[in-house]
Amino acid sequence: MSTKSYAMVLDTKTCVGCSACVVGCKTENGVARNYARDWVFTETTGKYPDLRMTIRSERCNHCADAPCVAVCPTGASHYGPGDTVQVNQDKCSGCKACIAACPYGARFIDPNVGAIDKCTFCVHRIENGIPTTSCQEVCPTQSIYFGDLNDPNSEVSELLATREHYTLQPSAGTKPKHFYLK
Repeated sequence: MSTKSYAMVLDTKTCVGCSACVVGCKTENGVARNYARDWVFTETTGKYPDLRMTIRSERCNHCADAPCVAVCPTGASHYGPGDTVQVNQDKCSGCKACIAACPYGARFIDPNVGAIDKCTFCVHRIENGIPTTSCQEVCPTQSIYFGDLNDPNSEVSELLATREHYTLQPSAGTKPKHFYLK
């Protein structure tokens, strides 16, 4: 039996940018006021009158080759369950090296604890038998999918096998595990 490798897939054709995912995450995780572990990004491409708008819910990409883990001097940033990227806030010195190393802008210092905070792929829910992330659970358009890349029958594996998709900043070489369906 192979180990799990968790990933998230977002359908950019159905995401409407409502920010329910942002509110769900803040509520689930007690994220500090004026901060967010995930956010909604809108991108317009093309030339008038042939424009295309893409809406994306973005967060930590839980990279397989995470620069934040490589630069962390205390080991606070580390690989956790399902090859997710996690932070042990008790070990975090607040040096911000991981913030500088992250090409996705997905980390911040939690002002309440003075340590790094970021999306955890709701690993606390998964470990307690809840098979969804809070952002996936509250998404009214069901645009967010979460699952095990190593399970060929998981919804994320099936979507990635059958739909055209992309990752953000592939040239960074981080091997992100947050995918966007076209």
